[in-house]
Amino acid sequence: MLSQNFLADPAAVGNIVRAARPGPDDLVVEVGAGRGDLTRALAAVAGRVVAYEVDPGLAADLAVACRPLANVTCRIEDFLQARPPRRPFALAGNIPWAMTAAVVDWCLAAPTLTAATLLTQWEYARKRTGGYGRWSRLTVLTWPSFEWRLAGRVHRTAFRPVPRVDAGVLRLERRTRPLLAAPALPAYERLVEIGFTGVGGSLYASLRRHHPTGRLDAAFRALRLDRATVVADVWPEQWLALFRLLHTPTRRH
Repeated sequence: MLSQNFLADPAAVGNIVRAARPGPDDLVVEVGAGRGDLTRALAAVAGRVVAYEVDPGLAADLAVACRPLANVTCRIEDFLQARPPRRPFALAGNIPWAMTAAVVDWCLAAPTLTAATLLTQWEYARKRTGGYGRWSRLTVLTWPSFEWRLAGRVHRTAFRPVPRVDAGVLRLERRTRPLLAAPALPAYERLVEIGFTGVGGSLYASLRRHHPTGRLDAAFRALRLDRATVVADVWPEQWLALFRLLHTPTRRH
């Protein structure tokens, strides 16, 4: 087993399913299916479930649990090596927490993913969703295409074995209407990467090396951002506004 903590509370399983919101026509891919507790709950409301479990011992229990369910396919393989389905799909899972970053990266790279509902460590979920008023580089970088949302908290006693910390229900949704057009994304991503270098100790200091001072000053004034603002304190919406102010061509009179 990959240091996985299994959900032992039916109420917590139900909360995850409600956060995932699968419909009768939806395809759901489950990662870290374990013995099938979440799998069965998903199968009761989703059109089809493809459940991945890499551990052979757990996969045997999963196969037995899901044998009566005609809409479930069990796959004993490494989810991270799997190709995304060709049709639109949602992802859900109580994943081994050590795999969180890799699973999130897989989701962001899957072109047909519509949404992901993941149980992660509470602090990870807070970090990615603006907890404490601070925003992470990955969230800001992907904000034009994905919404990151905290969809709930699961107390550590809902797991067996009991972990040291609570879990968060992290909801990652692809926007049906991206906040930036595709041709603008590389320039936006470069702005974010420069801003998160930490050069000079503030966002203004990091950007000043790449943008005219006058235009940067005007943008910060328009957004009411102090020059001393550290990068983590800048909201995703402010990043988008900053990008538009710095990259919109100036008018010539």
